[in-house]
Amino acid sequence: SSGINAEWPLRPGNSNGFCAHEFILDCQNFPGTNIGVMDIAKRLQDYGFHAPTTSWPVANTMMVEPTESEDKAELDRYIDALISIRKEIQDIQDGISDPENNPVKRAPHTLDVVTADEWDRPYTRKMAAFPLPWITRTTKVWPAAARVDDAYGDQNVFCTCPPVEAYSVSDLKS
Repeated sequence: SSGINAEWPLRPGNSNGFCAHEFILDCQNFPGTNIGVMDIAKRLQDYGFHAPTTSWPVANTMMVEPTESEDKAELDRYIDALISIRKEIQDIQDGISDPENNPVKRAPHTLDVVTADEWDRPYTRKMAAFPLPWITRTTKVWPAAARVDDAYGDQNVFCTCPPVEAYSVSDLKS
């Protein structure tokens, strides 16, 4: 946690500023922006990281548990990504980036979006897809889908599979 304390408020930490195998990033205090926890979680995908648990156990936070399976180099990349995202948020706060049309609010950036003929965003495709030097065309992990209305999508599941009747036992016998 010491690598990101200056950039991100952590909850809770001990009196020495350390935490155990998990830590909670506070994602709710970015004055002058409407950036929220889901925006940050989605942007992490552009950096090649799966979004961590959001808003649990504390609302508007991310609970990160990387140390159970990741080596030091991967933890350092994760910290670099979080610091880079915080700088992107600072650009919004400073009026450098548009409050709605910026890499954080428009994340994640899929292969289809980045390689489309049309690009309607005020930031570069490189900023969208390759925001740090270690993210290259050969190392990039592309998000499979862009934004989906998270709560709506979770509560209104739809299936593109054949109807259940198509899997009837009588059809299997023939």
